[in-house]
Amino acid sequence: MSLLTNVMDHSLDDGYAEAAARRKTEGGGGLPRTLRAKLGLAAGLVLAALVVTVGAAQARVAAPVVAKERQELIDRIDQESDAADKLEDSVDELRDDVSARQREALKESGGGDRSELVGILAGATAVHGPGVKLVVDDAKEASTGGDGDPRETSGFSDTGRVRDRDMQRVVNGLWESGAEAISINGQRLTALSAIRAAGDAILVDNKPLVPPYTLLAIGDGRQLSTVFQDSADGLYLHALQENYGIRTSISVQDELRLPAAPSVIVRTAQPKTEHSEKGTS
Repeated sequence: MSLLTNVMDHSLDDGYAEAAARRKTEGGGGLPRTLRAKLGLAAGLVLAALVVTVGAAQARVAAPVVAKERQELIDRIDQESDAADKLEDSVDELRDDVSARQREALKESGGGDRSELVGILAGATAVHGPGVKLVVDDAKEASTGGDGDPRETSGFSDTGRVRDRDMQRVVNGLWESGAEAISINGQRLTALSAIRAAGDAILVDNKPLVPPYTLLAIGDGRQLSTVFQDSADGLYLHALQENYGIRTSISVQDELRLPAAPSVIVRTAQPKTEHSEKGTS
């Protein structure tokens, strides 16, 4: 009974009672907690509304400036695009003029009808006719491989990627098999063309190619296809397909069209003259 009496007489813990008394003595009672929380929430909402209002006002002020800058950028892009189009048209006109002058020069030098053949063989003239279409592509799960040269031992790529040396062998094999004109991804090859690599990219005359690589070769389609596939370079390509998953397909075409090469200018060095070798005293 004494325990129940004590609990009823002291329902509030002594510690809580002491804290309440201390707060009342220090004047900390003040406003109830609920009212203080409401005032804090109201102040926060007012501050947030002020921030949003200021931001909207700044955006409204800056909108015309942004729109003006965007329009100026669009105008510059349009101007540069027009200039690029004019330059491209000028290049086409100059290329046609150069081709006409080459044909005239060959005729004047006794070339006659051979001028057209020389233009075709040099890559300066667009050509069309029967031939073969050879598509070479990376393996489906091609990787970049690890450190070192993956071809040091086998002579092939164990990464499933087509390399510049593969393309060199394929092109040389087509030439040796009787191709009269060749293009890769629409780019005409000439005696001056170089096939190189920059990282994992294949470059033809310093222009990067993107797989799949489509090679078009003008010639006797059936004979060209047969001779190439039986050649050492054709067997090399077949080995890449069988061992490393590089995808290839070759088909005979009744009509192919190859563009002219963009440039067939030959640059040569000139010996120094006797006058230029003499120095001044």
